[in-house]
Amino acid sequence: MSADSENTPPAPPMPRRWSIGVNVFIQIMLTLVLFFGVNRLSYRYHTRWDLSPQKNFTLSQITLNNLEKLSKDVFIANVIPRDAPLFGETQTLLEEYRINGQGRVKVRSIDPLRDVERAEELKAETGLPLDQSGVIVRCSKRTRFIPEEELVIREKGGTEVQRAIKEYRGEDAITSALINVVEGDAKKLYFVVGKGSRTEAALLESMLAIGELGRQQNFQLFPLNLAEISTVPADADGVILCGLRYDLSEREMEIIKAYWARQRTGLLVMLDPSGETPRLGAFLGLHGVVPRGDRVLYAESTGKGARKEFSVQAIFDVESPITRPLATTSTNLPGQTESLEVRFEDEYLKNQNITVHPLMGASTRYWGEKNYLEDLPIADDEDVKEDVFLAASVERGSISDERVRLESCRMVIVGNAAMLDKQSALAVNRDFVSASLNWILNREKNIGITPKPKSNYRIQLTQRQSDIIFWSTTLVMPSIVLSLGLMVWASRRAS
Repeated sequence: MSADSENTPPAPPMPRRWSIGVNVFIQIMLTLVLFFGVNRLSYRYHTRWDLSPQKNFTLSQITLNNLEKLSKDVFIANVIPRDAPLFGETQTLLEEYRINGQGRVKVRSIDPLRDVERAEELKAETGLPLDQSGVIVRCSKRTRFIPEEELVIREKGGTEVQRAIKEYRGEDAITSALINVVEGDAKKLYFVVGKGSRTEAALLESMLAIGELGRQQNFQLFPLNLAEISTVPADADGVILCGLRYDLSEREMEIIKAYWARQRTGLLVMLDPSGETPRLGAFLGLHGVVPRGDRVLYAESTGKGARKEFSVQAIFDVESPITRPLATTSTNLPGQTESLEVRFEDEYLKNQNITVHPLMGASTRYWGEKNYLEDLPIADDEDVKEDVFLAASVERGSISDERVRLESCRMVIVGNAAMLDKQSALAVNRDFVSASLNWILNREKNIGITPKPKSNYRIQLTQRQSDIIFWSTTLVMPSIVLSLGLMVWASRRAS
C-alpha cells in the first residue's frame, strides 16, 4: 500500500435508507402544512375586486346596511336554469349577499330543469308552483318570489323575448324582497280616486305602476274615495294624490288637513297642470310649495316654423336623501309640467318647524311660460327663467334629532303627473317615485339602489392583428412550451 493511499481520508459513509425516507417525509409534511396554511389564511383573509365596468357586483351601501342589521336567517334560492342568460350574473350577485350577510344569508342554486328532485322539495317547502324561473327569498314563514323579468328592464318594442336587456336591476328587486320578508307587515298607502284624471287609462297606469313598486318595496296600495269617508283610515302610512283633474271639496280638503295634522303621515302629490285644483294648491302653498299654473317648455323659431317642446329635461338635486342616489343622472318628464315656487328661505315656515327642499329642476334652456298657448312663446318678466323647480319635499318636524325625526310628517310634490305613464315611463322616473315613497314612509334605508346599465363592447381588429393572434396562439406559444420541455429533458440527460 502506497503512502498516498494511506494519507487519503476515507469517503463519508452513504446515508442510510431510513434517514432519507424520514427527510423526504418531513419535507412532504412541511409542504402540506404550508399549502393548507396558505389556503386557510387566503380563505379567511382575502380581498375581492369588482372589475366589471358598471360595478355590477358591488352592493350598494343601502343593501350592505340592511345585511348588517339582519336579525333573522334568510334563505335565497336561485331558481334560474343554468343555461339562461341571467343565471351567472344573478348567482354572482347572490354570492355577494351571502358573503356580506354576517352568516345569516344562505344561498342555494336549483336548476328547475335538471335538479327536479330538489325543485320539488322547494315547491313543497314554499308552496310556490315554480312555473317560471326567478329568485326565492324566504325568512321564517314569509316567502317572496321574484320572477326573472322583474330582475331586468328591457328595451321598448317587440315581444318580451325579443326585447334586449337594457338594465339589470337584480339588487333592487332582491333587496326589496329581503326587506319585505324580514319586516313582515306591509305598509299601507291609499290612492285617491274619484276626482278625475287626464284619461281613465292614465289613472289606471299610475295605480298599476305604483302597485308594482308596492310589491317590490313592501307596501300595499288601496283606492280611497274621499267623498265616501269622513276620515283617512287610521292604518294609512301614506296618501297619494296623482293627476287630480277636479279640485277637492272643502269637506275633502278638511279630511286631508286632518290627516296631515297627525303625528306621522306621508303625502305624495303629483299635479296635473291642466287640472283645476285651487284648494289643493292653497294647501301646498301654506307649506312652502306654490304651483305656478304655467308650463315648463322650450320654444324656438325654425325653418319649418315655430317649435315648442313640452317634454322637459330635468336635473336632480344632490343634497336631498331622495335624489342623492340619482344626482349623477338626468331624466325627461313627458307630457306637460308646471313649475313650482319653493320657499325654502321662508321665516314663517322655519318658525313652524317646516323644512322645504327642491328635488328636481329643469335644465337651463327651459323656462316656466304663462302664455304657453301662443305659437311662439317668449320668456318675459312674468315668466320663470331661473330656478325652474319641478319637484320639492316638505317635512314638518325636527331633522336634527333622529328620535323626533321618526315622528315627522313628510310630503313630496311633483309638477307632473305623466312620469309613470306606461308608454313614456323611464326607469329613472320610477326610481324617483320609489325613493319619494320610501322617504314619506320614513324608510330612508331603502333609498339608493339603482339599476345597473347593460353595455355591449366590441373589439375591432385589423386583419394583421387577427393574424398575429392566430399565429401566437397556434404556433408561438406551443413552441415555447415545447422548447422549455426539451431544455429540461436535455439538462436531466446531461446530469
